[in-house]
Amino acid sequence: MSTQQHIRIAVDAVVFGYESQKGLSILLIKRGIEPFRDYWALPGGLVLEEESLEQAVLRELQEETGITLDYLEQLYTFGEPKRDPRNRVISVSYFGLVRPNHFDTKASTDAVEAEWFSIRNTPNLAFDHQKILDTAKERLRGKLSYQPIGFDLLSEEFPFSDLEHLYTSILEKDIDRRNFRKKIMSFGILEETSKFRQEGSGRPAKLFRFNTKKYKALEKAGFHFEIKFV
Repeated sequence: MSTQQHIRIAVDAVVFGYESQKGLSILLIKRGIEPFRDYWALPGGLVLEEESLEQAVLRELQEETGITLDYLEQLYTFGEPKRDPRNRVISVSYFGLVRPNHFDTKASTDAVEAEWFSIRNTPNLAFDHQKILDTAKERLRGKLSYQPIGFDLLSEEFPFSDLEHLYTSILEKDIDRRNFRKKIMSFGILEETSKFRQEGSGRPAKLFRFNTKKYKALEKAGFHFEIKFV
């Protein structure tokens, strides 16, 4: 039996951002073409014949938002037959973490706007992009328990409260602050600095720094970063 396929491959990017005052956010674009014209969506598009999946997602992200990332991690493949009303499209999704204030967003190609939205207040999304976003959120929350990925979103020097706020923002729930601090400090990968930051009218907060070199050495020696959240 002969089989004819008319399937296209697309890529979509779930880019999470974090700022200590605003919490976790997601980068979205407003579509300027049909279908779903004027709907918000994840940055992405079709893979060109001559490029890899990784090249395609980085190109689409740069074209539609003006953002250039060094790294995006492959998330999941979405292939429901009716996910795109125009034709059969399989999407390979990626996700990454950035600090929004490090970039100036600029929409182009088929995106008329590019904007950061709080993860707690996202608009209705085009296609099946809400499903993609929900999958990325679950992956991100899972990675918090076995990788120190959150430190990439903090300033080089930060008060411990910023780390706590980062975790509660991503998990979207409160954590046991005392046990969390005890666990993090037991790893020996945070080092105290001699600096302090004034926060409100309270006592100045001591600043910490993530010791990447020490963490890499521990990881090479078999150390496993693990935090359990109830």
